[in-house]
Amino acid sequence: MIAAPPQEAPVPPLRRALRPLTRPLKRAVWRARLERDAGAARRRQADLALFHEFSPPPAGGANQSLRALVRELERRGVRVELHTISPTTRAVLCNSFNFDAARLELLARRVDGVRVVHRVGAVTTLYRGLDDGTDAQVAEFNGRFADATIAISQATIDMYRSIGIDLVDPHVVHNACDPIVFHPRGRGAFDRGRKIRLIAVSWSANPRKGGPTYRWLEQQLDWDRFEFTYVGNTRETFERIRVLPPLPSQELADRLREHDVFVTATEHDAYSNALVEGLSCGLPALYLDSGGSAEAVREAGFAFRERDEIPALLDRLVDEYELRQAAISLPSVEEVADGYLDVLGLDEFVGVRASDDG
Repeated sequence: MIAAPPQEAPVPPLRRALRPLTRPLKRAVWRARLERDAGAARRRQADLALFHEFSPPPAGGANQSLRALVRELERRGVRVELHTISPTTRAVLCNSFNFDAARLELLARRVDGVRVVHRVGAVTTLYRGLDDGTDAQVAEFNGRFADATIAISQATIDMYRSIGIDLVDPHVVHNACDPIVFHPRGRGAFDRGRKIRLIAVSWSANPRKGGPTYRWLEQQLDWDRFEFTYVGNTRETFERIRVLPPLPSQELADRLREHDVFVTATEHDAYSNALVEGLSCGLPALYLDSGGSAEAVREAGFAFRERDEIPALLDRLVDEYELRQAAISLPSVEEVADGYLDVLGLDEFVGVRASDDG
């Protein structure tokens, strides 16, 4: 069931009374900053404009995957600018609802021939379990700005379609994480003679990220055979699962390489960045058959639909560990960058590798 959005807190009378004065002032400040940035953009050259409000790390998956993408693009010589459009800019990439749409609209009017690609991920109504208007906003931005859409999974396209939203010219380009940080090098050998080390990761405390399932699993595990670490935020109180706070990428990658199996019970996730990071560090996965997780795991683990299936699947994964670990196969950040560049129309950078001398 989709919950109604929570009621907004009442606005204090003084603040309400000052709104007619503060709104024009805020708008004037916003416009002054925009013109300042636009003036600076006219004096430089760029190929791609990115419109996304980054959060400081550790943060959610879109921030991580877009940072990895930008690093790869810049290694190839793509000139990337943020929140501005220079005279030489040929393409704009805007992300979901996490950008200043009014700023993009005003700046896009001033240039001709710029191709706008809209990147979309999770369907908020399904992912968060409430309809707060975000999906309608994404649909409106998609229809207003997009020449094409990059969906981070086929499940993304299907989930939007399930709530009545058809994306403009959708193309599937999966996420990748930074291979300098998330990789299997340095992992210890898997050993059935010791405790099997399970790990789950979630930046969000949303119960749909799996917390209740991990709490249930805590009561079912044979703790003489298993260890379980949870990294991130949660509303659950665990008795035996070790809980760590959200970690910076390098620390998280080090933790992942210390574990054996990645467990995720996230619901309706478009293409879990945490799952991709776990797989990239060499962990086969046990995952809820929901959203785009199957597109990442493929043969490198097992899906469950009911939590009662987890113990038997976990035993099977331990039995077939080497086979399933060898089946990990994710698109590289180079392949992901090629997919973005192809949709963006920046064809001359497709296939370029950082080691190429040109």
